Amino acid sequence: MSRINSNIASLQAQHTLSKNQTDLATRLQRLSTGLKINSGKDAPAGLIASETLRSEIGGIRQAIDNSQRAGNVINTAEGALSEVSALLLEIQGLTNQAANTGALSPEEIKANQLQVDAILNSVNRISNTTQFNGVKLLNGSLDYTTSNVDATAIDTLQINAAKIPENGTVSVIVQVVGSAQVAEIDFAASGIDSNPATIEIAGTGGTEQLSFAGSTHNSAIVVAVNALRDATGVSATLSGGALRLTSTAYGTSRFVTVTTLSGSFVNGKDYGQNARVNVNGVKAEVDGLQASVRSDNLDIKLDLSATFGTTISPTGTSFTITGGGAKFQLGSEVNRAGQINVGVGSVASTHLGNQIDGYLSDLASGGTYSLVSGNTIASQRVITAAIRQVADLRGRLGAFQKDILETNVNSLSVALENVTASESAIRDADFASETAALTRAQILVQANTSVLSQANSSPQSVLTLLGR
Repeated sequence: MSRINSNIASLQAQHTLSKNQTDLATRLQRLSTGLKINSGKDAPAGLIASETLRSEIGGIRQAIDNSQRAGNVINTAEGALSEVSALLLEIQGLTNQAANTGALSPEEIKANQLQVDAILNSVNRISNTTQFNGVKLLNGSLDYTTSNVDATAIDTLQINAAKIPENGTVSVIVQVVGSAQVAEIDFAASGIDSNPATIEIAGTGGTEQLSFAGSTHNSAIVVAVNALRDATGVSATLSGGALRLTSTAYGTSRFVTVTTLSGSFVNGKDYGQNARVNVNGVKAEVDGLQASVRSDNLDIKLDLSATFGTTISPTGTSFTITGGGAKFQLGSEVNRAGQINVGVGSVASTHLGNQIDGYLSDLASGGTYSLVSGNTIASQRVITAAIRQVADLRGRLGAFQKDILETNVNSLSVALENVTASESAIRDADFASETAALTRAQILVQANTSVLSQANSSPQSVLTLLGR
């Protein structure tokens, strides 16, 4: 080369050196940060995919934290409910003891009543004080609120879960498409004939024998049967002078059986019939007059009144769920599919029990079913209903914790592992590859520097021409 104004070899060496220095800087940045993608220019498409996966990773991690926190809430409620259950069992023991009036003095029964009062106070205290991070759990604040419930059609309503739209409500329509029936046996005879008779009457409650003198009228049979209705679950009425025996409750599990042991009487047996009920167009599970529906959006249990449940009503009755419940965000994205709603009712003594048998508060001093009142059989029914209510709530919360929260954490953990691996493959640097590339870049930069030095000095060769 004999030109000195344009050193093409130097320009080429400079360009190559610049590229190698940029590559060296990239390798050093990747090794220092541990990331293959540090800016959008490194891999535009990869950056988009990586940011999307990072967003998903953040949502999954928060969903796991939410599920674990929800488990802590359930554990707190479960601990309190376990204590309430133990207290109810203690009341049951005291009631059983108070029923043993042949061996207990009135003073001992009064002492038992004092203990029952103390237990009821403890139940109410637990209901009002159990909380998690300031949120009351068992005082009814996490129960659902409703409006326009027709008390003539629905005796009791329990909403276990309902997905309510944000700032919205849920309408519920209850239709009776098949009437409930009691077990029923009619006797056309006017009573017992001239010969004495002994009959056995059996129902859901139990079996009893009744003996009648000859020529006993149906009116006397009605009195005798009704005197034992609590023991047998069978009641008697007169219909145009004829005797009618019916079960005291509705449903296919209720029955009436009459068996003649001696004398002349008519044998018979009949079963009741469950109502057929639709709730929001979905066929409900029904036991007598008690209907329940469980779906992703609605889980309710309701007791129909006898009037409503025994009348076919295509239009039905409707009410609105206006709010309430505990909402847990368990999904990685905030949407209805990732949210679970749970209703937790009050366990105060005024709410444990039911409208038919009575409430636990009725066992307090001065109450209808206090131990000193002597209504121990009725008291037992109230206690049984309360124990079942608490057990049902504990079972629902336990199923929510085991079958939803724990499985949700397990599935999210697997998803987190796989999504993190995918994001890592896109964004994280491969140190083995990068160190090899770093060594190559260092060698090339050093070689380019040496070549550039030679390219810059090559024009000096023209000086030899001037020397001649």
